[in-house]
Amino acid sequence: MTVNRGTVNELNLFSKELNEEIKMLVYLPATFSPLYKYSILIAQDGKDYFQLGRIPRLADDFLNNKEIENMIIVGVPYKDVEDRRRKYHPHGEENDAYIRFLAHELVPYLDEHYPTYHMGMGRALIGDSLGATVSLMTALKYPNTFGKVILQSPLVNEKVLNEVENFAHPHLLNIYHVIGTKETEVKTTDGKVKDFLTPNRQLHELFNEKKFTTFYEEFEGDHTWKHWQPDLKRALPMMFG
Repeated sequence: MTVNRGTVNELNLFSKELNEEIKMLVYLPATFSPLYKYSILIAQDGKDYFQLGRIPRLADDFLNNKEIENMIIVGVPYKDVEDRRRKYHPHGEENDAYIRFLAHELVPYLDEHYPTYHMGMGRALIGDSLGATVSLMTALKYPNTFGKVILQSPLVNEKVLNEVENFAHPHLLNIYHVIGTKETEVKTTDGKVKDFLTPNRQLHELFNEKKFTTFYEEFEGDHTWKHWQPDLKRALPMMFG
């Protein structure tokens, strides 16, 4: 059976919040038509999800088999390790501005140029590591804009736990959350070694206490794409089935 392949185009958008041009990747399904409505998945670490995660190919296969709903995937790449940390880390200098860019600039642009559902459950955020962290923090700040979050091995610190603890509308969010059992000594971009597993377990307990709609699993493995890529085969149908 031949699988119809979607297209990946580049999208450039100038961000006033960040005062820079953001170059993004946009996946449109093979059957794309302005007559249909589409869910939106915004991926931090955009180039990684498109190349290492092979997310367009997965979407093609799932759409071909009618296993997921119609969706557009937008990949927001980072320039380098420093740029990623500034934008994604909860204490990064540009973290607040980046979160505002996603909610106040990127979403209105996508809603204007593509046939999207103008509601939270029609929009999802995904990321790995720090990309997962900023995805969660964005959804907590704008739960009416983003209703679904896919977290692959997020960095979890006090600020993240506090935001979840103080979040008043858990019913608005649907969360998919995985972490590896070997993620106890992760080398972070600032040269330190951190235990990701323990804080992720705390985060999961907090999600349950607060009655979020959440899926959680600990996979056998470490902090790499070797595990995140196959995990997408479950995450996409679970969140967009």
